[in-house]
Amino acid sequence: MLVALVAVVALVAVVAAAALPALPALRHRLARPVLCRAAGRCRRRLELRGTEVRLSQERRLRRLLPAGTARGSEVFRERHPLGQSCPTGAPGGQVPPLHPWALLRSCWGTDPPLQVWGGGGSTAPHTGRAAPPPGAAPPDPRLSPRALAPWRTALLSWVPGHPRAPAGWPLPTLYCTPVEAGTLPSRAAALRVQLLLALQERALHVLEAGLASELHDALAALHAGWPELAQDLALGRLSPQPGLPEAVRGRLQALLVPSAARAAELRAECARGPEGIVQRLWPQLEVVVVGTAHGAEQLYCDALRRADCKGLPLYCPFYRAAGALLGVNLWPEEPAPRFLLCPDWAFYEFLPCPAKEEPQTVLLDELWEGREYGLVLTAQPGEYRCRAGEVLRVAGFHKQCPVVEPVRRESQALSVRGESIPEDRFCQSLCRAVGMWPGARLVDYVCVESALLGTSSGAGAPHYEVFVELRGLRDLSEGQRYKLDQCLQEDFPIYKSFRFKGSIGPLRLHLVGAGAFARLREALGTPLPMPRVLREEKLLQLIQSTVIS
Repeated sequence: MLVALVAVVALVAVVAAAALPALPALRHRLARPVLCRAAGRCRRRLELRGTEVRLSQERRLRRLLPAGTARGSEVFRERHPLGQSCPTGAPGGQVPPLHPWALLRSCWGTDPPLQVWGGGGSTAPHTGRAAPPPGAAPPDPRLSPRALAPWRTALLSWVPGHPRAPAGWPLPTLYCTPVEAGTLPSRAAALRVQLLLALQERALHVLEAGLASELHDALAALHAGWPELAQDLALGRLSPQPGLPEAVRGRLQALLVPSAARAAELRAECARGPEGIVQRLWPQLEVVVVGTAHGAEQLYCDALRRADCKGLPLYCPFYRAAGALLGVNLWPEEPAPRFLLCPDWAFYEFLPCPAKEEPQTVLLDELWEGREYGLVLTAQPGEYRCRAGEVLRVAGFHKQCPVVEPVRRESQALSVRGESIPEDRFCQSLCRAVGMWPGARLVDYVCVESALLGTSSGAGAPHYEVFVELRGLRDLSEGQRYKLDQCLQEDFPIYKSFRFKGSIGPLRLHLVGAGAFARLREALGTPLPMPRVLREEKLLQLIQSTVIS
């Protein structure tokens, strides 16, 4: 009874503070302990549910089905055939904004819509200890007080046309980057404005990005344009640029304060080179948080760890698929993100890989460690047994809950003759080939099946075309270009067989200029993980226009 009374008092305090826009600092101060207590409550709930996975899943399924429907997972699977791909969900697959009412309901109710471990700077964990193996007890989820300090989190994220607060808005002064900066029509303009506002605040504790590629591109813009950024900092101005409306520029410029000292520091640190630049520019930074850091985004994470973010933990708190929140990363120190699938958040089914002719799904408590599975979701009422298009590998278990690693997206496989080269394995072959080119380092890549090129592909057999951005090489010899085709033949016997028969033609490799992929991501129009196989002619034409060799 006392706990319920305390919760009611806390709720009244948060709502009362929300009604006082003139006192945002008070609202921040009142909401922060509520968030921290809610995180602890949700963690304890997850620990409990981890010992009764089948019961939790059956309970979740009952809540997703209409009243009066026959209950039980066996009956459900008999009556509902496997569906097609899942709906896309929220724009960019991002977590919806977190409101105090939803937060407190997640602590009391039996059906929490959103748990509070992540979603922004409000999630940064303590990072001063090593991560345990998946079977061990995960680290304490209590939040670092410094990570929740006002104005000490910067957000680099582009969500065009969707003006909504990030997931941590119960702490209204958490972010030093305003929401309006992320909704500009131009991705490049949005990231530059957010970067400039973040550079103004030297005492950042958390640097957050919606995607690893957004952080990667923002830092690339820093390396390319730091003299202009330093000048803007010194003058306290926001320079005009394409995609930044004049009225919006005036409002955002009012947030800048001239600082010659900070501008001088920026010039000095950028002149030293990119290695460790993030830690040098923000000496009090504790963690870099990214909304998506696996699959296609892993390439950017690896590059960030090697250079710009060297020495800092790169933490991806959530696993999301098809617009649904599915898992939480309880091991922030590990470089490859792994996620504990939460039995209360969706009803999960899995298709063993490789797929069989008559696929039969297995449930959350029937998985085997080390095996790969295609994900099938029932996450919303009326959307039953949808194929998420994601392949997961079971890395271990915490109690009865599986700990998974996202491996690849089924839609990103290459196939011109039914050979199906998966996204992750193609990347491995490409990296192996690049390793044979002295001085070269892979920055980015994308693939195209020759059918998309139409008559421009020539009269030869169907083939792959690959566009790469490299550092350390300005041109590729014919011998170097052939190395990738040779690696694919060595790694994929079926591809080699088709190449030997002549039914698949030789791979064609193209080198593109710096910044080509940043422009490609802007042309996508939505903040989604980087596609590795292009399916649209306009995107193909854009990347073709950037070829330099």
